[in-house]
Amino acid sequence: MGNKRIYKWGAVVMLPLVLFPLFSYLFPLPDKVDYSTIITDRKGNVIHAYLTRDQQWRMKTELHEISDLLRKAIVEKEDKWFYYHPGVNPFAIGRALVFNIFSGRRTSGASTITMQVARALEPRQRTYTGKLVEAFRAFQLEWKYSKKEILQLYLNLIPYGGNIQGVKSAAVLYFGKNPDHLSLAEVVALSVIPNRPSSLVMGRSNDQIVRERNKWLIRFRRENLFPEKDIEDALDEPLTARRQEAPKLIPHLAYKLKKSGAPVIDTYIDLNTQQKTEKLVSDYVRTLKFKNVHNAAVVVIDNSTNQVVGYVGSADFYDSTDGGQVNGAAAIRQPGSTLKPLLYGMCIDAGIMTPKSILADAAINYNGYAPENYDRKLNGYVTMEYALDHSLNIPAVKSLKTLGKDRFVQQLSQAGFRQISEDRRKLGLSLILGGCGTTLGELTALFAAFAHEGQFIPPKYTAADTGYRSTKILSPAANFMITEVLSKVNRPDFPLSWSSTEKLPKIAWKTGTSYGRRDAWSIGFNRRFTVGVWVGNFSGEGSPDISGAELATPLLFRIFNTIDYDSDKDWFDQPADCAIRKICSVTGLPPGDYCENLVTDYYIPLVSSNQPCQHMQEVMVNSGENISYCKSCMPADGYKKILYASVDADMQRWMDDHKILYKKIPPHNTACEKIFREGAPMIISPAANAEYLIDRKNPEPLQLGCTAGADVDKVFWYINDRYYKSSPARDKIFFTPEEGPVKISCTDDKGRNRDIWIRVKFTGQ
Repeated sequence: MGNKRIYKWGAVVMLPLVLFPLFSYLFPLPDKVDYSTIITDRKGNVIHAYLTRDQQWRMKTELHEISDLLRKAIVEKEDKWFYYHPGVNPFAIGRALVFNIFSGRRTSGASTITMQVARALEPRQRTYTGKLVEAFRAFQLEWKYSKKEILQLYLNLIPYGGNIQGVKSAAVLYFGKNPDHLSLAEVVALSVIPNRPSSLVMGRSNDQIVRERNKWLIRFRRENLFPEKDIEDALDEPLTARRQEAPKLIPHLAYKLKKSGAPVIDTYIDLNTQQKTEKLVSDYVRTLKFKNVHNAAVVVIDNSTNQVVGYVGSADFYDSTDGGQVNGAAAIRQPGSTLKPLLYGMCIDAGIMTPKSILADAAINYNGYAPENYDRKLNGYVTMEYALDHSLNIPAVKSLKTLGKDRFVQQLSQAGFRQISEDRRKLGLSLILGGCGTTLGELTALFAAFAHEGQFIPPKYTAADTGYRSTKILSPAANFMITEVLSKVNRPDFPLSWSSTEKLPKIAWKTGTSYGRRDAWSIGFNRRFTVGVWVGNFSGEGSPDISGAELATPLLFRIFNTIDYDSDKDWFDQPADCAIRKICSVTGLPPGDYCENLVTDYYIPLVSSNQPCQHMQEVMVNSGENISYCKSCMPADGYKKILYASVDADMQRWMDDHKILYKKIPPHNTACEKIFREGAPMIISPAANAEYLIDRKNPEPLQLGCTAGADVDKVFWYINDRYYKSSPARDKIFFTPEEGPVKISCTDDKGRNRDIWIRVKFTGQ
């Protein structure tokens, strides 16, 4: 009999232990909480918040935000045995039953903090059946979560009237601070509201709330829960809080980051920097309205951490007339000339050039693509650094052609340029002049690499942005050379309107203006910050006044002058892989036999070209100096050697157009057979294999142009194998073509010939 009793009571004890997991499996805990998305700044303060799907303010209180003050006050008031019971307090249940039976009504409750969490997760009518379900859910909560996590859930779900739930929502919306920054008086004031959320309304019932608060403070004093001085201060503290608007301080960035789905998004925004920048942008754009320019965007990166500390998407988010809700920092726009520094840096690393290398700023034509400079002028021979700080287009296109477009696009793809990566197959040489799509955020991140010795590191927007690997886009030497060029103040893109009395910190910067004057860019950096500025219209409407130098750079300078005032003591040092050498000023190459004017230039040992300068060449000519010879046709005697400057064909055309005299090499020996095998003229207009649409009523003639050798005086043009006209080699003539395929031939006075084909279509009646 004794053993049977043991087995019976054992079964009674074991049955719940067996059934509990089964019922938990059949009736899982509904513990998925929909939290408001909140965005915090670098100090953890809420700077932007969104309602939940059910239109509640339910901001998640993190464990580290539950201060000892908050924990002790809440537990003492709501459930002092919280840390000792398994979710249900049997003594409290017994006490409540006794009181309720003898009084004939409900005078005392027995809900623990855990049971209150269960009720908040699964609201139901307050019946005995409901209480049994609550108890079951409480056991499930205790089984699954620690006491700290259950208290966290409680603090996130308690009601504060209206659509405010959770202590963090109440702390932010009533006191404008996080829960761990609340005073004892504020903590206790918030602890009394959930019991009567409809009658104790902050801002309307503050006197009542203070009376209830003080009752509990006096009780806490009797129980020695807090120091006497803290209690006295809390009793004397006035309550002036009222409901405030939810913070909406970084609308553009908040919307961008909200897509991650996380309830709490910790950004690195420095609120002081953010608000200063917003004010500068708003005030500045207001002055541009009369120029028909209505918006601007700014991104600020802290170079020491690579964190985005400032992000302004428009001049005024709430200005619907000018598309204020468009995020200009993330919009895809044409970048103008802002990619040129990377291109020249890559050319330096490829050994193609150094800062004082000489480039030809003369007309070119690549299969119909004939770029022009911004001012439509040609400058002839220029150094690379001159081409960069004057933002010349033709040398940039030539440099991209030499480096290789695909190589450049690959580097941009590695630096996070998404649109360029997607369009890589259809991009041409025009991409270096802005013929591509990018964003202000991408450009600012690229220029931040210049502040990190050429190492590209994706910018950090949030604390979740970890594990990023750096990518080397430039060597430290090339990076330093480009930085030196971009930090010059005596540049044509230095804004004329900028006051010389401003204490601008030393920065390096590059401007850009897109085709049609739709976008003005200025990206600058120093040791501390990289700042990207875009100015324009979200509608895409251009304006004659839109210019990177005149509109974007003044705002860039104002921002640097505000966030990094007069800070020019720390600048970039010359790296070990960057050396200095003497070069010929005519070509930028190491001096050769005939170099006279030498200058110093940076270079990279074992990378930069060591080919000596050969700008002067020795040519064999007859005694009258009117015929030149090559080694294949030079006579045994009767000739002499004379020095001539080596001038490329495109520069010969430029010199002729600008009436610049130079000593030309005499025409080659007409009896030489070699000339018939090499040096045929290059047809540059019209473009080979191009299709031309011509108005049938008003046919526009097409231009014929070629680049011929220095020894050519006259060329002969043929259309569809029929002689058309002869002209001096560098003259431009015109013809009106027939419809259909057209063959164009050019023969020079040495008999060398070149053919191309074009297609002509007539339009109109």
